[in-house]
Amino acid sequence: MGIRIGNIELENRVLLAPMAGITDLTFRTICKEFGAALVCTEMISAKGLYYGDNKTQQLMKINNINRPISLQLFGSEPNIMEDVVKNKINYRNDIDIIDINMGCPAPKIVKNGDGSSLMNNPKLVGEIVKAVKNVSSKPITVKIRKGWNDENANAVEIAQIIEKNGADAVAVHGRTRMQFYSGKVDLDIIKEVKEKVSIPVIGSGDVFSPEDAKNMIEYTKCDGIMIARGALGNPWIISRAINYIENNKIEKKPKPIEKIQMLKKHIKMLKEETNEKKAVLEMRKHAGWYIKGLRNSAEIRNKINKINKIEELFFLLDNYIKSYNI
Repeated sequence: MGIRIGNIELENRVLLAPMAGITDLTFRTICKEFGAALVCTEMISAKGLYYGDNKTQQLMKINNINRPISLQLFGSEPNIMEDVVKNKINYRNDIDIIDINMGCPAPKIVKNGDGSSLMNNPKLVGEIVKAVKNVSSKPITVKIRKGWNDENANAVEIAQIIEKNGADAVAVHGRTRMQFYSGKVDLDIIKEVKEKVSIPVIGSGDVFSPEDAKNMIEYTKCDGIMIARGALGNPWIISRAINYIENNKIEKKPKPIEKIQMLKKHIKMLKEETNEKKAVLEMRKHAGWYIKGLRNSAEIRNKINKINKIEELFFLLDNYIKSYNI
């Protein structure tokens, strides 16, 4: 059983969350191969698109095999958001859904009035959603948090405003902005949002296992779940979550050798999309996630962080496999 968002039918209930600096074309492709019903770009600045920033344009690179795909915009000026959707996104046949970021807690985003700071301004939330929905040829979703802080946990109010102004779905991360990613996710707020709106609700936060995914759906009755940090170095969680939700079966965790092989595949794909220098630099963080928990992973990670050639990285990994009989 999947989810319907506007006119887009998703095959299952497990989505990949947008993550800045993470959900590039390569990572999206890998997660799609593991069955993600919907993948999303890194968050893209509406102002950057409006003023034709080249770096911002690069974030919009789409591979059709990853569809359906969502493009996430962030901004706080309704007129700019409207213009960008109307003139920069609507004509793109390779983008299926537009997501508006109202949940990012990063200081550099919040200080400009974007991301989760919008939850402090319900009126502006409505204006942004209405402006974008009025001109969009694609379904609109919005990603929010529990609230700014525990004293202002207004996710239900914000979700109702989002629905009233035409959005087709809402994703709720069950933490406040002030929590960032600390503490435990609040499933009750996701459940309450689901009870108070009629559009699809996607639950987000602390999905690190198939059990977490199924529990979130069963407890909150949300329509689907969104995996973020749980997929770092672990795209298997997507297929494992789908199988547990749909078939009540727990697949085995990947073996160490499978993790190393996926790491090698990941860097090969990155090189094809960029160049060797960028691929190696980008791969350093991913490598740390893939080998986390393996034998002598700290030592191997330190060596990887000093490598500048893909050939050297593969040599290191192959020796690692032999040395520890992985």
